[in-house]
Amino acid sequence: MKILVVEDERELMESITQYLEEEKYLCETASDFDSASEKISSHRYDCVVLDLTLPKGDGLTLLQDLKKKNNNGGVIIISAKNSLENKVEGFELGADDYLSKPFHLAELGVRIKALMRRNKLEGMDSFSFGSLIIDFSGKTVSNWHHKIDLTKSEFDLLFFLASNKNKVIPKNAIGKHLSNNDDRLDNYDFVYSHVKNLKKKMTEAGCADHIKTIHGLGYKFEV
Repeated sequence: MKILVVEDERELMESITQYLEEEKYLCETASDFDSASEKISSHRYDCVVLDLTLPKGDGLTLLQDLKKKNNNGGVIIISAKNSLENKVEGFELGADDYLSKPFHLAELGVRIKALMRRNKLEGMDSFSFGSLIIDFSGKTVSNWHHKIDLTKSEFDLLFFLASNKNKVIPKNAIGKHLSNNDDRLDNYDFVYSHVKNLKKKMTEAGCADHIKTIHGLGYKFEV
C-alpha cells in the first residue's frame, strides 16, 4: 500500500510518515506544490494525504490535477482551514475525506483503512458476516434474508465499523464520521445512542453480537 504525504510542516509530515510506516504502509513525501505535482505525475498512489496550504501553490489545484489523471487512489485532505466552504469545495473536486488540524494520528489511520476498504469493495454489491449481509449499494442490511430497518446514521455507523472489522474505533472518530467531520460538536454522546439503537435492532433480528464496547476506548466490529 503506497501513500503520498503532502505536507509543508516538517514535524507533522515526519510524525505522519513514521506512524504510517509503523502501520506497514510504504510512504513518500512532498513538502511543496512543485515536488508533489512531479510525484503525482510520475507515480500512482493508493492514497494521497493532502494539505491545502502549500508553498508555491494550492492543494486544491493538486487535487484537480490528480483527478484529471483518472487516478483511482483515494485523497484525504488535512487542513487547518475548517470552513464549510473549504470542505464542500474539497469534496466537490473529488476528495474522499477531510480531516481538520489538529488531529490524532490514530484517527488518520482509521480514515485511511476505511478508504482502502471502500476502494477494495468497488465492483461488489455486498459483503457478509455469517448470516448478516450488508448491501452497500442498496443501503440495506439483512439477517437470514430478513431485512433490518435502519436509519441512514445507523447504516453509516454499521458500515464504518464493519469496514474496520476487528479494529477498535474511538468514539470521537465515529462521531466525526457520522457528522461529516463537524468539529463544532460539543461532545460525541450521540454516538452512544446510535450504537445502542443499532445493537438493539440487530439483536431483535437475531444477529450475532458483532459490535463490542471497548470501555474507555470506543467500539469494535468483531468477527
